[in-house]
Parts: sequence; C-alpha cells; structure tokens
Amino acid sequence: MILIIEDDSTINSLLCGILKKSGYEVESCTDGLTGYNMALDKDYQLILMDLMLPMKSGEEILRALREVKKTPVIVLSAKNDVHNRIELLRLGADDFICKPFDIDEVILRIEAVLRRVEDVKDVLTYKQMRIDKEARRIFIGDDELICTATEYAILELMLGNPGKVFSKRNLFESVTGDNYLSEENTMNVHMSNLRKKIAKITDEPYIDTVYGMGYRMAN
Repeated sequence: MILIIEDDSTINSLLCGILKKSGYEVESCTDGLTGYNMALDKDYQLILMDLMLPMKSGEEILRALREVKKTPVIVLSAKNDVHNRIELLRLGADDFICKPFDIDEVILRIEAVLRRVEDVKDVLTYKQMRIDKEARRIFIGDDELICTATEYAILELMLGNPGKVFSKRNLFESVTGDNYLSEENTMNVHMSNLRKKIAKITDEPYIDTVYGMGYRMAN
C-alpha cells in the first residue's frame, strides 16, 4: 500500500486515482501531522509526499521517520534547486520529483524505487509466509511450501508487491516472458494449484481474486 501526503486536494485525488488504476492500494491525507502518524502506524510500501505541508513539513516528516523506519519516500516539490535535492537525499529521501510533474513519470519512479527496495531484500515475508530468495524456497510458518518454478515466481512477484492487484496478463507475461492470449487459462490453473497447496498447510487465505481485475495477496 502507498501513502500519499499532499495538501492540494486536486493533486491528491489525481495521484490516488492514477495509482489505483495502476493496481496499487492507496491511502492519503492532506496534512503533515496526520501523514506522519499514519506512516508510523502502518508499514507502507512507499510514501509519496509534498514538502510544503500544514502542521508538519515534509522535511520534518522525513527527518523524524528515518529515526524509526526505512519506508521508501519519494518527495514531490516545486523546490527544484540542486542544494534542496541534495539535502533531501541526505535526510533519507529515495527520489525527488519536481512539480509540475508528468503522471507517467511518477508511476515509473515509484516502480523504480520499489524495484530497488526489492533487489536488496533476500527474504520476503507476508503474514506467516516467508520466501528465501537466495535459496528459492517458500515457508509458511515452519512448513515448506513445495511448488513449481512458475508457482514460485508468481508468489515472489506478488509478495514483493503485496498491495498491488496483478492482472492475469501482467502475471503471465512477467513470470513467463511470453505474450498473453485472452483465452489463456494457464494462470487460473497455477492459482488453483497454489491455493490447494497452501490450504494443506494453513486455513488462512493468501491469494485473493479481485473480480474483473486479477489477483493480489489476501489481507
């Protein structure tokens, strides 16, 4: 899930709408103090925030947040001088986007930051599921989930983006590298097999079907 902290309601709504259409779960607020408290309360995949915020500035949020969390932060700001950008990076920002921005650039920057974060993680965890990326093994609690290479790739991708809804096309092409055909039923079979294997270990659901959209990790 991505947190947006932006006091301009038009920009806030625009970012929320675009990110949701891109498959991300989103929460938002319009002041710095609320945003900071939300950032402390939950483990977001990424925070997208303005600098000029009421009640608590973006710089103050970043400085305080970095004392307790490593949540990736992308700063949106009209302040585009080099000194300001360098200072924000020193405070712990992961990227900087200048206003006015191109929405496609925002999406690409988010994806790039999330990939960098993913690349440095050797272990992915979600609920009781744990993926050891180096060993390419999956565990639920103390039990190993024995799966095929394709099933492993599906879960690794989804656990790396637990709040994102993946379409069948997105999953199929990301995992196999082949072009997706509309009548392709392979992904349904993989998901059915994964659910059956997971159900043998735990009653807790791990994969949700989002009607008309695809799949995501179950809340």
